[in-house]
This record gives sequence, structure tokens and C-alpha cells, in this order.
Amino acid sequence: MYIDPNRYSGRPTDDRIPQELAIYDRLEELAIPYIRVDHDHADTIEFCLEVEQVLGAKICKNLFLCNRQQTQFYLLMMPGDKPFKTKYLSAQLGCTRLSFADAGHMAEYLRTTPGSVSALELLFDTGGHVQLVIDRDLMADAFISGHPGISTSTLRLKREDLLRYVASTGHEPVYIDLPDPRAEE
Repeated sequence: MYIDPNRYSGRPTDDRIPQELAIYDRLEELAIPYIRVDHDHADTIEFCLEVEQVLGAKICKNLFLCNRQQTQFYLLMMPGDKPFKTKYLSAQLGCTRLSFADAGHMAEYLRTTPGSVSALELLFDTGGHVQLVIDRDLMADAFISGHPGISTSTLRLKREDLLRYVASTGHEPVYIDLPDPRAEE
């Protein structure tokens, strides 16, 4: 797996998908600085750990979830190394039977594919179909990282800048406290 060892502080100059370019446009419009690392598709935890070394920040876990009826959609952001248990999130959100949402809804609402989702794609959810949910443990980090529409780049943003970006999309995050299941063992 290839990771470009360089860290970039601006948009790429080569051809990229329109969704990725739209995210860079919004970041520029808001004058939000970021660090970018380019790499092969980051589709395993192990590879993401290698990207983190070049990026200089942890990559958070982004999970696209829905209720059983597929009428409520959630984008959960949490620390990448923290295990996820659905029951804790369901209880805090007051909904039952949360599961991973399908690729069709992800494409429809966030214009991305599994493995590439992050809060940066909320730009495309102009209808407000997706509720952003943030585990408060993530807020302890100075930086939050995510893919800009595709998992071949990862951006590192200051926590406050990411929240400003999210606000610009019209989304208001819900903050929760997910227990760490490893503490129960």
C-alpha cells in the first residue's frame, strides 16, 4: 500500500472527483487550513494507522448508521481506536435497532461510498437527512481527520475548524458519551 510521504497544505493539482473538489472549495471559502496526505485507498485499520504516522494525527472512526425503518440516518464520529457497540448509541439517541446504512443511502445523501465517509460530506446533505453524532471523547483531540469524499486522501483539521465547517453545512451535532466496552472486560 502506497502512502505519499509528503504532507500538503492545499488542494491537489491533479484530477480528482467532483465531490472532493467541492469539499476543497468549501474549505477555501471558509479559509480553513488543513494538512493533506495522499495514499492508496485506506480500507483497513492497519493502513489508516500508517497514514496517521505521516499525517501527524489520529484518524477518527466515521460510521454511517440508520434505524430499522431506514428513515433516520446518523453519521457517528468517534475515536478510531475505540470499539463500537450499537446498544450504547441506540440508548443515548432513543432509537432502537441501529445498523449500518446501505451504500445507496450513503451515495444519495452524502455522495460518497463505504470506507470514504466523514463529516466533510455533510456538505452534500442539503436536505438535512443525516444527523451528525459526535462522541465527546473525540473532542479531547486538537485535530480531527477524515477523507474528503474518497479514501485516497486524508485531511487533518483543527477540531474547531471542522466544527465550523460542519456548521456551514447547516448541521448541528449531537454530542454523546459512548462508554468504552473494553472497560467492562
